[in-house]
Amino acid sequence: MSRNVGTLDRYARIAAGTALMGAGAASPEPVGTVAGLGTGGIALTTGVTGYCPAYDIVGIDTTTD
Repeated sequence: MSRNVGTLDRYARIAAGTALMGAGAASPEPVGTVAGLGTGGIALTTGVTGYCPAYDIVGIDTTTD
C-alpha cells in the first residue's frame, strides 16, 4: 500500500475529518452521530495514513503536489 494522497490533500482530509467527527459527536440524532463519526473517521484515517482506496480504484494520485 503506497501513498496516493498528497500533503495539501492530507491536511484537508484531517481538518474535514476532525470537523465531521465533532459534528457527529455533538449530534442529538443517532443517525447524525453515526454518519458524522463514520465519514469523519474515514476522512481522518485517509489523511493520517496518506492512502485512499477510492483513489486507487479510480487511478488518482495527488502526491505530486
